[in-house]
Amino acid sequence: MTETPRGAGETGKGYLVTVLDRTTTRTAQQQPTEPVATAGAVRPIGVGLALAALATVVWSGSFVTSRALHDAVPPVQHAFWRWIIAIAAVAPFAARQTWRQRKLLRKHLKFLLLASLLGVTVYNTLVNQAGMTTTAGNMGMIMAASPVLMAVYERVGGTRLGARRVTGMLVACVGVLLLVSKGSLAMDFAVGDLWIIAAALSFGSYSALLKRKPAEIEGLPFLFSTFVLGALMLLPVFLASCAVQGGFEPTVGTVSPLLYVGVVSSAVAFFAWNKAISIIGAARAGVVYYLQPVCVALLSFAVLGEAMGWLQVLCMGLILGGVVLGAARTK
Repeated sequence: MTETPRGAGETGKGYLVTVLDRTTTRTAQQQPTEPVATAGAVRPIGVGLALAALATVVWSGSFVTSRALHDAVPPVQHAFWRWIIAIAAVAPFAARQTWRQRKLLRKHLKFLLLASLLGVTVYNTLVNQAGMTTTAGNMGMIMAASPVLMAVYERVGGTRLGARRVTGMLVACVGVLLLVSKGSLAMDFAVGDLWIIAAALSFGSYSALLKRKPAEIEGLPFLFSTFVLGALMLLPVFLASCAVQGGFEPTVGTVSPLLYVGVVSSAVAFFAWNKAISIIGAARAGVVYYLQPVCVALLSFAVLGEAMGWLQVLCMGLILGGVVLGAARTK
């Protein structure tokens, strides 16, 4: 009987275990995993679309509140208190991350200041100013042309635009001109329409600037810092408004809309929109944004009793058709 060398059994066992491990790993890697991913793919897409639709509807309500408060709250004070409420709503979720990235935020302070000026200080103040003299429906439809303005910025930046995109831009612009000129194409715009066109320019500039956002800055610190910086830049104008126009009476009719735009429209909508983009991507979420004029028109009709005639319907079709055509991805 031949004696097995000492340790040979242990070595053989170790070799056998190694072979079995490799075989198991190879077999596991060969197992098809795609059916599992496919089975759970439908629900996240639906959730993402629902979140994008939620943000779009909520943002549409901002135009209605701007119009509803035009007699009660001065536009600058409306914008200032909106962002103060938004800061208070976002702070519990974003303050710690913002503090961790404070050095990075200081490094990109110029970018943050410009983004805050365009997207927080200027844009929403102009929307509130427009609500003094134009309807919420007009504001929503004119703002729907802002993606066309973004395309113009892309062309200035060197991006080549195709014939389909240029055609869409022209169609949307015709819709805006018909709307603000009340169908005559005469250059006799209402003051509020001019304010909302300026707001669309500011929003388009802000959106174009977002493409240059440093990737290392996380979403919540960026959101929170722009809220704070935008409110600080608005503070001197707010104080001047209080001195000249006086404050407003805090009632249920004034505080409730401010809470809506501060908490729901500024905080909740941004959270929903960012989450939707992380699930379904910016391109698919952006298509949902084009529902905004329809939402604004329906909300203004239901809440404010604003009439919607054939001209508004025609202009809505032109603007939406031009924006969708201009935003379509070419092959």
